[in-house]
Amino acid sequence: MKLYIKYMVSIRCKMMVKLELDKMGLVYGAIDLGEVEVKEALTEEQLELLRINLLKSGLVLMEDKKARLIEKIKNIIVEMVHYSDELPAVKNSEYISEKLQLDYTYLANLFSVATGITIEHYIIAHKIERVKELLLYDELNLTEISYKLNYSSVAHLSNQFKKVTGLTPTFFKQLKQKKRINLDDI
Repeated sequence: MKLYIKYMVSIRCKMMVKLELDKMGLVYGAIDLGEVEVKEALTEEQLELLRINLLKSGLVLMEDKKARLIEKIKNIIVEMVHYSDELPAVKNSEYISEKLQLDYTYLANLFSVATGITIEHYIIAHKIERVKELLLYDELNLTEISYKLNYSSVAHLSNQFKKVTGLTPTFFKQLKQKKRINLDDI
């Protein structure tokens, strides 16, 4: 039985879910961003208890098919931008469509209606947060960051960064108080 969990976008979230499943004595398999494979059918009482316990950690157990699909799209993007060493060489639309085995136009329309932003804007927001993170680590220069995140040039990255944040990457790096956004809030 697969369970789908909203706002499960980090390793810490996966640990929280594992902890709750262990507390309930449930047998489970893979725990991925946004989903968990439970080895046995759950009773209504178990589902309700899990729902309540997850909610205490800010996680939401989802039942609606469209909401689950939107969450899958978000998780693919988070994993692609934040947890991959390199972004895929194919277009984002092809990558997402291939991962979900669904038509991209359908996914894009569903996502836009449900969230109020396009998939591309969602990806851009995450890429900018990743740029901020990499700037803070100070291990890569702007050229290396632009290459790592598949920007066509440093100028393209800088323009997009300024459009989203109002700051140049260089100015952001010099700020004493760096302003990053939680992944859940993007």
